[in-house]
Amino acid sequence: MKEDIHPEFYPEARVVCACGNAWTVGSTQPEIRTDVCSECHPFYTGEQRILDSGGQVERFLKKLERRKEKVARMEQRRAKKTSPALSIEKLDIRTQAKNVLLEAGIETVGDILDLLDEGGSEALMNIRGFGMKSLATLKKQLRARGYALPGDEAAEEEEPDVAEELEAEMAS
Repeated sequence: MKEDIHPEFYPEARVVCACGNAWTVGSTQPEIRTDVCSECHPFYTGEQRILDSGGQVERFLKKLERRKEKVARMEQRRAKKTSPALSIEKLDIRTQAKNVLLEAGIETVGDILDLLDEGGSEALMNIRGFGMKSLATLKKQLRARGYALPGDEAAEEEEPDVAEELEAEMAS
């Protein structure tokens, strides 16, 4: 064995933690300082502590808050888009069909939905001047805007959740 190549060994080296805990061990250094020990480490103490490195927690919480706000805005847009108070003037249907509905006293989408709920497609077909083509176009426009027409319960279940839409949008 060569002489003078081994470091000096301290059998009573002192270890001091940032929490104030201290103990002795054998080491090649006379004093060792640590940030975490078994007395203050969350794994051993059972307490949950968030160690924030570089503001990551705050950034994550801000991102989560922005997501919640965006979901709320999307819900508001969807509710506004499917409001029963929406005027039939806003629908993209032929002018003749709009005029016929207005003459019959049907001014909002809510009126159309009530009429469809009461008498089905026949109720609209009984309005003079409102034919099959106008009915098909009207139903197509209402479905495109997200309205659930009477008899369309199966389509309502297939509608994706706003949060799922947002996830898909953020993924792309």
